[in-house]
Amino acid sequence: MKNILLTGCGGQIGSELTLELRKRYGGSNVIGSDKRIITTGPLAETGPMETMDVTNAAEIDALVKKYHIDTIYHLAAVLSAVGEKNPGLAWNIGVNGLYNVLEVARENGCAVFFPSSIGAFGPTTPLDFTPQDTIQRPVSMYGVTKVTGELLCDYYHTRYGLDTRGVRFPGIISNDTLPGGGTTDYAVEIYYEAIKKKKFTCPLPAGTFLDMMYMPDAIDAAINLMEADPKKLKHRNSFNVTAMSFDPEIIAAEIRKHIPDFQMSYNPDPVKVCIANSWPNKMDDSCARAEWGWNPKYNLSSMTVDMLKVIGEKHAKGIL
Repeated sequence: MKNILLTGCGGQIGSELTLELRKRYGGSNVIGSDKRIITTGPLAETGPMETMDVTNAAEIDALVKKYHIDTIYHLAAVLSAVGEKNPGLAWNIGVNGLYNVLEVARENGCAVFFPSSIGAFGPTTPLDFTPQDTIQRPVSMYGVTKVTGELLCDYYHTRYGLDTRGVRFPGIISNDTLPGGGTTDYAVEIYYEAIKKKKFTCPLPAGTFLDMMYMPDAIDAAINLMEADPKKLKHRNSFNVTAMSFDPEIIAAEIRKHIPDFQMSYNPDPVKVCIANSWPNKMDDSCARAEWGWNPKYNLSSMTVDMLKVIGEKHAKGIL
C-alpha cells in the first residue's frame, strides 16, 4: 500500500487530486499538506491534513518520516498571472520548494510527481502541434520556474536514480474548485458567469487558442503516469498532455447551445494576453499516448454539458 504526501493540496488541482487518491488508496494513506491551515471541509474530513511550508525542507522531511511516505505529489506553486505580480515568491516556491522536495525524496527514497505546464513554452516554441522535445524560452516567471523544475527532475533521475515523473498540464477546468490566478482561468469563470449572469467579460481576445483539459482527465493523467510501468517510459518528466484546444469564441458558442442568450464582451488583460500569446495553440501529446496510454475522456462538448449541469445545480441551491 502506498503512503502518499501531497503538497499544496488546497489548490485547484490538489484539492480534487487528494480526494481521488484517498478513494483509491484509503484516506489514512494519503496525507494532505498546505501552507494554509485547513481544518474543515472534505480535505480535513477524509484523511490526515498537515500544515507545511515547502520552502522549509525540515518540515517536509518531518512529514515524510512521520507517515513513512514513499510517493510525493508536489503541487505547491504560484500561478502565472499572480507570479508576475510577485516573481520572487514564484521562484521561491516554484524552484526552491521543488529542490527541497527532491532532496527529501532522495534521502528517503520517495517517488516524485511534478506538474509542469504549457507555461514552460515561449514565443519561439512551435505553437501548433508543439513537440514533446522542443525549444523552451518562456516569458513569465511561472514559466521559468516550470522549465527549471523539469530540468531539476531530470537531473535527479539521471544523477541519483530518483523516480521522478511529470506532465505539462494545459489549462485545467473544474466545476468544484475555483482557479487561483492563472492565465487560463477565464475558461472556468465563463461557465460560472454564464449560469449566474448569462454574460461574461473575457480577459483574452478572440482568436487566442490554448490547450485545455477537464479536471477528471487531469487527475487521471497524474495518477496513471505514477502507476505506469517505468520500463515503458522513454521520457520521464514533462509529458505533453491535452484534451482540447479552443479560443474564447468557440467556448462561448458551445455555451450558447445550452444558454442561447449568453453574451460575451472583451476587456483584454495585457499581462494575461502577453503570457497567452507565448503559449501553444495545440500540443502534440503522442509521447504520453504511446508510453503510458494517455487518453482523455472529455472534449469541449461533453465537458460543457457537465460543467453547466453541476454549476447550475449549485446555483439553484444558492451555494455559488
